[in-house]
Amino acid sequence: MPILLQVNNLSKEYSGQKIFSGLSFAVSEKQKIGVIGRNGAGKSTLFKIISGEEQADNGEIIIHEDASIGYLKQNPDWLDTESALDYLIRQSGRPEWRARQLASKFELDADRLAQAASGLSGGWRMRLRLTAMLLKEPNLFLLDEPSNYLDLNTLILLEDYLNSYRGSFLIISHDREFLKRTCKETIEISKTGCYHYPGNIEAYLAFKEQKLSTLIKANESLEKQQQHWQEFVDRFRYKASKAKQAQAVIRKITKLEAKRITIEHEAGITRIIIPPIARKNNFALKINDLSIGYGNHNVVSNIDFDCRSGEKLAILGLNGSGKTTLIKTLTGKLSPLAGSFRLAANSRLAYHGEEEISQMNGQEQAGDFLRRIAASDLKTEAVLKMAGDFLFFEEDLKKPISVLSGGERSRLLLAGLLLSKPDILVLDEPTCHLDFETTEALAGGLHKFNGTVLFASHDRTFASLIATGIVEIKNGLAKRKHEDYEDYVIALEKELAQKRILEKTTAPEIKAELKTSDREKYLANRARQKEIQTLEKDLAKMQAYKNELLEYFLEHYENYRPEKVAELEELKRRIADKEDLWLMLNEENKDQ
Repeated sequence: MPILLQVNNLSKEYSGQKIFSGLSFAVSEKQKIGVIGRNGAGKSTLFKIISGEEQADNGEIIIHEDASIGYLKQNPDWLDTESALDYLIRQSGRPEWRARQLASKFELDADRLAQAASGLSGGWRMRLRLTAMLLKEPNLFLLDEPSNYLDLNTLILLEDYLNSYRGSFLIISHDREFLKRTCKETIEISKTGCYHYPGNIEAYLAFKEQKLSTLIKANESLEKQQQHWQEFVDRFRYKASKAKQAQAVIRKITKLEAKRITIEHEAGITRIIIPPIARKNNFALKINDLSIGYGNHNVVSNIDFDCRSGEKLAILGLNGSGKTTLIKTLTGKLSPLAGSFRLAANSRLAYHGEEEISQMNGQEQAGDFLRRIAASDLKTEAVLKMAGDFLFFEEDLKKPISVLSGGERSRLLLAGLLLSKPDILVLDEPTCHLDFETTEALAGGLHKFNGTVLFASHDRTFASLIATGIVEIKNGLAKRKHEDYEDYVIALEKELAQKRILEKTTAPEIKAELKTSDREKYLANRARQKEIQTLEKDLAKMQAYKNELLEYFLEHYENYRPEKVAELEELKRRIADKEDLWLMLNEENKDQ
């Protein structure tokens, strides 16, 4: 396949600090690649160099003459007063009808297109920038954190678009589920270069874990050999009869040391331990007939639900539906318009959101901030452990907060809040500035945390690991749901699939032929058939991976891996569930 983009031996430094070096890879037609790496690895910098916004220190970027690159930036690029529609037309050069047509795929209706682009909420702004880029019809996308601030509906719509897209793309994302669903290959960037793996994120991480284990065992073998020879040297080097042999062994030890493999410890975070609080058995939060909004503008009405101590509630809904408004009301940033809520007596609430991040004292050093906010009964070791978990080490802790990036401030505040031992933790999009290893470590810590957590997050892996319940905000109302988070996502996917089918079924002859009841059956059958096809594809992939795991056990029968066994059992369970659903849907088809 023709190559669209070639990156050769690229390197970049800022103020003498190496970002990356020796970066080399190529992108051909129809390649869908996820780009991963730790915070600060240079992922966004790479995209800026490819797009021409920045220059590399060394190396070259070769863009094929047939390549048309579209770049989704993290920063807004609209004029202060222009409407969302005017922005789309100016950016893309496409006619108004085409701009409206594509915008509708991301639910940007006429009312939102008429609003000032700068006045839209964060999620709608991301949809707008996505639409502007897609209107240019590039054959190579560069998507920098497209899933940030997108609600579940839009994420599913975007995934559907990307899966049907016939061109190539590079996606930077910390959302593991999003990468798994959209990308067939993986590139990991580090300071010393990059690794291009011909498989998706799940396959790459399994490969990386196995490779790391192999390297560690190789080093351990070398170390044992060195120790054995060193004992000989220590015993005989000063004996005249053995001195020559001892010198020969010393040379062997030196050669062995040269063979030692340097392991770049990328997977530095294995778990985050949140200090426990005194266990409570009462309600953490009671909400009675609450209405919320701004000034005279009512956003959500008649909110009425309870939250028990220790529950973890995911607050879900479309962008602009009122998730952040509810969070700000519960944390005292906004006053209720009507009704009331109350926290359990003597409860301490901690809040992580953009407003709190912007109000941090820029003159305070990072380490002093953590020590000040940490609970008084925590030892210094616990504070340093939490700091390290969020990638703040000795030199970082001496920096004033004013020199930290927005992402670093977010991570610092999150680490501090966890150390403060709150009874109730309220998080508004806490994972936007975290790599997925830190995200999943945080999710694991919050899952075990015995306090109460209310959170809004676009990251499905994070939410599914934590949520014990759901609060859905929809059409100006908030409902407490007790269903499983993954079941909620599946139901939402089915709802959106049926909606897309309804929108496509617009041919006049079809409309004329079908009565209302027939049309409902027709749409239900179409949706069911599509779901069956999706299930069959999923089952084929899962069976293939199951065979890979079984093959692994055959090849490594002497090396018992409990995590691999658990993974196989979970995979078998998921296959059985999907097979049951497949049978049920096929039976429904027969009955029609």
